[in-house]
Amino acid sequence: MTELAAAVRTVVRRCLGVQPGEDVVVVVDPATRAIGDALREEAAAAGADAVLMIMDERATDGTEPPRTVAAALEACEVFIAPTSRSLSHTSARKRATDHGARGATMPGVTEDMLARVMSVDFDTMATRSKAVAAALDAATSARVTCPRGTDLRLALDGRAGISDDGELTARGAFGNLPCGEGFIAPAFGEGTVVTSSLAPFGISEEPAELTVAEGRLIAAEGGFGPRLIELLLSQGELGTNLAELGVGTNDMARLTGNILEDEKILGTVHVAFGASAGIGGNVSVPIHLDVVIADATLEVDGQAVLDHGRYVLE
Repeated sequence: MTELAAAVRTVVRRCLGVQPGEDVVVVVDPATRAIGDALREEAAAAGADAVLMIMDERATDGTEPPRTVAAALEACEVFIAPTSRSLSHTSARKRATDHGARGATMPGVTEDMLARVMSVDFDTMATRSKAVAAALDAATSARVTCPRGTDLRLALDGRAGISDDGELTARGAFGNLPCGEGFIAPAFGEGTVVTSSLAPFGISEEPAELTVAEGRLIAAEGGFGPRLIELLLSQGELGTNLAELGVGTNDMARLTGNILEDEKILGTVHVAFGASAGIGGNVSVPIHLDVVIADATLEVDGQAVLDHGRYVLE
């Protein structure tokens, strides 16, 4: 069995636990058709009634799928979405989850990424992810710093930590694959983020300096910063909402410029702007863009989670 075939089998049989007779919907766009075909075939081999749906690539991460796709997601028992743009933070995905469908989104996934990052020691990664989620869940505040100048303070009161550990067999379970993070939707945030990896632009030589005030991105200079805030503002002021704080827990992930992998790197922090309603926040807008902070130090209520990019949570 090839590494890619093994990864596809892990997605379908271990992560999602597809069973004979289940209705499975695989959603792709033209660029991700090959991976979608492999996932659909594996689901069919597991005995499921598996359907492949091909849609046009969405404009941005968080843009809603066509109504026909949304209806199929809501009607199925299992969905898998290896698409170019993320469906994670769409209303269609949330409705499907709320109706009991379990599933995984895989925005920007490539064959190399899937084969490599899904080869992680799942038990170790899951333990880290759950520990991070529990620490975020219990905390009221967090502070993120890095040597490049990041200094961001966040309020976490009343928000729930979530573990993205690849365990998606329960009714209504949802996650991102490849997996490996713990995350939360902050209630508030202020400070500065300095980053070179920004979705959907990739890695820039010049870092972007992002300024956050009153829970919104209010300025972005250098690198891809101006393009990021322009894209977020294309969806109105809510597009600049500070939507997510996450911690990567996958030691097989590498910095590639593809945010699906970059945000999973062990020892990194990522923050996102835009939609948060699908992960416990209260902002619903058709965009959700992440940026990754390398060599991060993260403290929650004074407890160290990361120390200069080293995972230290006990």
